Amino acid sequence: MIEDKMNLAPIVLFVYNRLDLTKQTVEALQKNELANKSELFIFSDAAKTENIQFKVNRIREYIKKISGFKKVIIFERKENWGLANSVIDGVTKIVNKYGKIIVLEDDLVTSPYFLSFMNKALELYKDEAKIASIHGYIYPIKNLPETFFIKGADCWGWATWKDKWSIFESDGKKLLDEIKKKNLEREIDFNGSYGYTKMLKDQIKGKNNSWAVRWYISVFLKDMITLYPGQSYVQNIGFDSDATHCKSKTDLFKINLNNQFKLLKINPNENFICRKKIENFFNSINTSFYKRLKLKIASLIK
Repeated sequence: MIEDKMNLAPIVLFVYNRLDLTKQTVEALQKNELANKSELFIFSDAAKTENIQFKVNRIREYIKKISGFKKVIIFERKENWGLANSVIDGVTKIVNKYGKIIVLEDDLVTSPYFLSFMNKALELYKDEAKIASIHGYIYPIKNLPETFFIKGADCWGWATWKDKWSIFESDGKKLLDEIKKKNLEREIDFNGSYGYTKMLKDQIKGKNNSWAVRWYISVFLKDMITLYPGQSYVQNIGFDSDATHCKSKTDLFKINLNNQFKLLKINPNENFICRKKIENFFNSINTSFYKRLKLKIASLIK
């Protein structure tokens, strides 16, 4: 048994004002095989405006009743930190104390084997200097290997270690300067198929406050890699009007959860075939988006 051979990583969950999604996230996590042996830390952000205070209050009432874990520790922000600052601060606090961490947000439904995958991978690769993190989600792409590595990092259900998180650079301008110096914009953007660099530029301008793009690029610039499963252990259910960054409903990222667990150690090298498949997926969703946009414009004209 995994739990008999290692200290399980603490789970950190970030919540705000979406009660229904938070419940789905927690209920799925409670069904994980290692839930009752894992410590759960919940960071609850304060309301940004008075008109959503009641939603935050409902969340806080709910999380105080959560059971099914070895221990539940709650941090209630007294002021609104925003998602990025809350994640950066919360991850730093917990990973510095425990040496490793598993991170979730309030719109991520997990497979019953998510914690098993994360903890086993954290143990298998803990001494590999090149590996920055473990990721639980993978796009709906066919014919992927059981696990593989891609350069960079990700944010939909992930895990890392204290020394790897220490490379996180919060200053987007520093990251952008290094991208330009090394002429890496096209590679970072999967050959122009996904606008990570634009997202970073928007973060610098204050148009978004994405911690995730800074984490991805921090890792990429160190030439480090992240482990992905061939079939996802995480489903993102947060594409709605209450989402912080993704407000358009879409099923482009919908997957079938992996309901089995098998993990063998592989060589820590980027899989360029898988990288190309992800690039092709990004291009396909761009095509799908523009098709739907044209149809919407046409219907509005009519």
